[in-house]
Amino acid sequence: MANQPNSEPIGVATDLVDFLNASPTAFHAVDEAKKRLNSAGYEQISERGEWKLQAGNKYFFTRNHSTIVAFAIGQKYVAGNGFHIIGAHTDSPCLKLKPVSKVSKGGYLEVGVQTYGGGLWHTWFDRDLTIAGRVIIREGKEGSGSYLHKLVRIHEPIMRIPTLAIHLNKGVSEGFQVNTQTHLLPVLATSVKAELNKVVCKNGPVESEGSTANKKSDEKSNIISPKHHPLLLQLLSEQIGCEPGDICDFELQACDTQPSVIAGAAKEFIFSGRLDNLCMSFCSLKALIDSTLSGSLENENNIRMVALFDHEEVGSNSAQGAGSPVLFDALSRITSSFSSESKQLLEIAFQKSFVVSADMAHALHPNYMDKHEENHQPKLHGGLVIKNNANQRYATNAITSFLFREIAAKHNLPVQDFVVRNDMGCGSTIGPILASGTGIRTVDVGAPQLSMHSIREMCAVDDVKHSYEHFKAFFQEFSHLDNKLAVDM
Repeated sequence: MANQPNSEPIGVATDLVDFLNASPTAFHAVDEAKKRLNSAGYEQISERGEWKLQAGNKYFFTRNHSTIVAFAIGQKYVAGNGFHIIGAHTDSPCLKLKPVSKVSKGGYLEVGVQTYGGGLWHTWFDRDLTIAGRVIIREGKEGSGSYLHKLVRIHEPIMRIPTLAIHLNKGVSEGFQVNTQTHLLPVLATSVKAELNKVVCKNGPVESEGSTANKKSDEKSNIISPKHHPLLLQLLSEQIGCEPGDICDFELQACDTQPSVIAGAAKEFIFSGRLDNLCMSFCSLKALIDSTLSGSLENENNIRMVALFDHEEVGSNSAQGAGSPVLFDALSRITSSFSSESKQLLEIAFQKSFVVSADMAHALHPNYMDKHEENHQPKLHGGLVIKNNANQRYATNAITSFLFREIAAKHNLPVQDFVVRNDMGCGSTIGPILASGTGIRTVDVGAPQLSMHSIREMCAVDDVKHSYEHFKAFFQEFSHLDNKLAVDM
């Protein structure tokens, strides 16, 4: 009989699974984070408005609905004190719908998609897929109404990318080659069934596939865009509760419908999509919330912060990515809220601050052990991995690594090291971007996982708990630890 797993790590992991299942896209992940922050007493502020901040209070803001920054101000904070930040990202490799997604060929309705990030695209075949993301809709009379951003998610499987039968592809056993332009189009329906089930608006049936006719009502136009299948727009409008013609634009992606679960013979794993990097986003967010409960900020001199960015998988160069001014702007505005001498004090604050760049790490794969350096083989259950790279693909140095290890040692938390083999390429993170953009000390870490960038990844339940506890301890104790460090270091 298998040993029963420890209930404590299962509790944190169960919370992560709930977060994952609520977050099929970066937009949904930010929305779920907002709900949790609101429940914990964090006040939402806007980058478009004036910030009137008070020591001892907790705040958050979003940018593009796909990046979120939350922070708690210590009761004893004064301008020029440090920021203790954990940075992660909300996006994952996926298939995003093209601006013109309507594809019809061979009697099938297909959905045009483009690859986002470096996904293992062969894992997307033969999966039960759906669509989720954000939609811009029109409310009220045309010309005088308003436009709203709404999240949408169709829970039922509505698409599939079928593989080619082995009888028609004898060479597949020698390597599954995917042409991302021609092979990755999900099948939505057959043309015959789409014709028999014409999309119906409240003002009558919409023209069938291929028609360019417009249907108008007295109040608004119910125009089915020729850029997308009417059937797809009807499914979306039913989910949102609007007419297909109310949909002005959208950012949608294909998603796996299989839910995230705690699994394995000993219930020691989490099987899920988007672990890279929603696992680190969740652990840092939960650590911030739990470290700033009632009374916990009374003796804090600094600011605790979590920044979850979009677009890390494609280089972070966007208005809401880590390469944007979003973090610098936030630190600057916080400092200026407490002093008119904000420029010089901000520069001082940067030298007192610390960033933990949290992005999932490569665990040792038992079937490909030669892919890891002999002395650097992170394992599942082994705790957070500190990432090092001499060519600055990671921002870790001896000081930042030491400080992060000291926190682990005090709490008996395991920690591991990773260096990529010299004969292999090395990925990168938001760590070097933030470090070079602000001059703030930075360490790159991440929980170990397998199947990174697959549609279905896996990590260990224990490492979720280790990550959460390590991040929570960082928020609670870094000020005291940093004070012990010689200034000239």
